[in-house]
Amino acid sequence: MSSPSATSNPLSTLAPKRKTKKKHFVQQKVEVFRASDPVLSVLMWGVNHSINDLSQVPVPVMLLPDDFKASTKIKVNNHLFNKENLPGLFKFKEYCPQVFRNLRERFGIEDQDYQHIVTCHGNTLLPQFLAMYRVTVESEDTYLLVMRNMFSHRLHVHRKYDLKGSLVSREASFKEKVKELPTYKDVDFRNNMQKVYVSDEEKQKIMDKLSRDIEFLVHMRIMDYSLLLGIHDVERAEREEEEEMESSYEEDEEEENDVAPAPGSTSPEGISGYMNSFKPMGPGEFDPYVDVYAIQSAVDSPQREVYFMGLIDVLTQYDTKKKAAHAAKAVKHGAGAEISTVHPEQYAKRFREFITKIFA
Repeated sequence: MSSPSATSNPLSTLAPKRKTKKKHFVQQKVEVFRASDPVLSVLMWGVNHSINDLSQVPVPVMLLPDDFKASTKIKVNNHLFNKENLPGLFKFKEYCPQVFRNLRERFGIEDQDYQHIVTCHGNTLLPQFLAMYRVTVESEDTYLLVMRNMFSHRLHVHRKYDLKGSLVSREASFKEKVKELPTYKDVDFRNNMQKVYVSDEEKQKIMDKLSRDIEFLVHMRIMDYSLLLGIHDVERAEREEEEEMESSYEEDEEEENDVAPAPGSTSPEGISGYMNSFKPMGPGEFDPYVDVYAIQSAVDSPQREVYFMGLIDVLTQYDTKKKAAHAAKAVKHGAGAEISTVHPEQYAKRFREFITKIFA
């Protein structure tokens, strides 16, 4: 694993107040720290600082119990220095740095890649948690959990489903209603006669992953999780790209009529436009190392699609409150009625049976 250079920390001259003595780095401004939101600015600064610090420490042979309780804190009072990019006073806390460092290594994410992802390989459909931080700006704490994006940075998702295996009608939340891309539910999946068209081999791989993941969640007494399914329509994407290119061509023609380039000159805008539109991958293609949740539709499927599938909302435990809700609903609806609140084993069984039926 490559180590960032010692000059990559742009704010080392801030003389942060901290309990442990650390090396000072040469000050160098980097564009990555520019953000309009002060919380994001501090997060990006803190991630870079943490990765640099960790690169100076050997990777432990094995994780110890204390590693799961450890945390690092930094308090910075930079007064007016670089105030256009960072607030004058802030704090940054990282939880379990060695544990998340180990997870990133298992997921195949290099330190330098992680420094530039931040917002965005394991044989699992579970979320890949990469780090956890607390950022304090103007005495207000913000907790951030960084995880790998289940969708693609390149392929646009045209339809999105949140599948739990329950056909009980669920009202969309306000946050879902105001989004441009609505999140459909189990009932919508059934009513739209939606299906996932993958090969038998891919289906078996998905179900094997799902079975292992569900077994782990049951063991941890976790429930209320769901399958996030994003669908990229390849033919629709091709049409949208053609329309965009035609629109761009018409705009270029209008500009050329207004101001014609000198004879023999090369238009910088034209070159830039060509380079920006150049895509080494074809329609519907993706890098499986980057888009680890992506699956191509089968060759003989009725439509060309790319599916993104992963488990979400995996932090709800079956505690006393859930047991009480289960009992109350059973009394209200009767023992034979379908209710959304069940114990983890029942939830897992119902969930797995439903997901099995989403494939064509």
